[in-house]
Amino acid sequence: MARRPGRPRASGDPDGERDTRRDVLDAAAALFCTVGFTSTSTRAIADAAGVRQASIYHHFAGKDAILLELLLGTVRPSLELADALAAGAEPAAARLWTLVHADVGLLCAGPVNLGVLYVLPEVAGEQFAEFHALRSRLRARYSELATAAGDGDDRGELALGLVESVILRRRDTPDVDVAAVQDAVADGVLRLVGCTPAEIARARAVPVTLTV
Repeated sequence: MARRPGRPRASGDPDGERDTRRDVLDAAAALFCTVGFTSTSTRAIADAAGVRQASIYHHFAGKDAILLELLLGTVRPSLELADALAAGAEPAAARLWTLVHADVGLLCAGPVNLGVLYVLPEVAGEQFAEFHALRSRLRARYSELATAAGDGDDRGELALGLVESVILRRRDTPDVDVAAVQDAVADGVLRLVGCTPAEIARARAVPVTLTV
């Protein structure tokens, strides 16, 4: 069974028809990130997925809908994590470190670097408003945690930018040491918001419990 691209999504998909949907997403992700969105046809996606072209339209209205689903899959898991961390009782620095560490790991997961799709000119269109809305909510969560963890200044935009810089790093260094990058970026975000080395060390050591 093909793996889903990008940040891991929730498990538990039923077998059968959902396999076709997943295969279409896998094939489209690979093509969008190599050939390009404009140059990729639904026929090419169908051929790569090993399905009939008509099967794509059973699951998606067209290429835009496929791209939207891929983009949403890069944000939803991180936003769900951020929402859970926002309700935590641990020190804000520990919760921010946990979010960054996990988010970087998610961005580096999967066979395809879906983050590069963010810069597609087509993504600015209104049909991708849901993606932009979720990303804005994620940015707001970063701002809340960054402000609470640091010196009071809102550096959420800079924090998220540092996290998403791993997209380019992964593009330039496909065999990047993910664990090392997770630690480095998480520490870097805490330094960015004004945490001292001692505070960063404490943040790394605090176990964070998520309430589901």
